[in-house]
Amino acid sequence: MRIRKLFKFENAHIVRNCSSERCKHSIHGHSYQIELILEAKRLDHGQMVYDFGLLKSSIKDIIDSFDHAICFWNQDDPEYVAACKKFSARWISLPVSPSAEQFSRVIFFWAQEILKQTQMQNGESDVSVYSVIAHETATGYAQCFADDVANEQMGKLNLEAFEFSDQVSTEWHDPELYAKLIRGESFVNPSVTMQVQPQVQAGTPDA
Repeated sequence: MRIRKLFKFENAHIVRNCSSERCKHSIHGHSYQIELILEAKRLDHGQMVYDFGLLKSSIKDIIDSFDHAICFWNQDDPEYVAACKKFSARWISLPVSPSAEQFSRVIFFWAQEILKQTQMQNGESDVSVYSVIAHETATGYAQCFADDVANEQMGKLNLEAFEFSDQVSTEWHDPELYAKLIRGESFVNPSVTMQVQPQVQAGTPDA
């Protein structure tokens, strides 16, 4: 079973080495739509793959980091990187180029890491990221699967390689969110009091 949650943000970048003259030389922005698709082999006590409300905390915060921020590849020109940090209060330094393809990989990676470290409280089991689709424009998107995240030919991803500006991190519900992720600490979902106990139907007795 799979579920889909949609997130939106506005973001600016330069995509170095691409074919478009406009995109590789000039800062420009997009209105992104992110489809996060989760899957599980069983349902929780609420008969859901994963309660949509739970996606409004750490995962939403980490995706919202991109909103009204400028993203740059940490291997870009040092003067450009310094200017981004100087003139924008909201920025993210990435270990890969900020293309739609890499956005889909990065968000998949972050969401999957958060889920791995989440202590489930309502019968969730084996919840994982199936795919992330990053819509960069109305007509173009990139879609990432688990094999793409693991594919080092596309750039190695590790938690320590990302950097967030102070304004980004202070706007998270928990300013320690990313530090906890790096340290491997648990994210604890709210506990749930069972109101209706599942009924197990007995077989029809023999006549």
